[in-house]
Amino acid sequence: MNSIQSVPTYSVTKLVKMIKSITAKEIFKQLPYVKKQLWGGEFWSEGYFASTVGKHGNEDTIGNYVQHQGEKYQKLYRNSDQVELF
Repeated sequence: MNSIQSVPTYSVTKLVKMIKSITAKEIFKQLPYVKKQLWGGEFWSEGYFASTVGKHGNEDTIGNYVQHQGEKYQKLYRNSDQVELF
């Protein structure tokens, strides 16, 4: 899992734009043929997901949460009387 830290004066949107811009330029510089293979020459899509962590969060806690998210609901559905289609 990768994380990014920033100063509070940068918005999440600004950080994402910077990261997308820098990485796309570097990829196009190192692999110029990639741009020709992309639809419209755009490397990144418009959307992104971002989440923040408070002072009590750390990488292990977040990684554990992400790895196990949804398990509670998976157990509920596995043990239910619902009919499975496939």
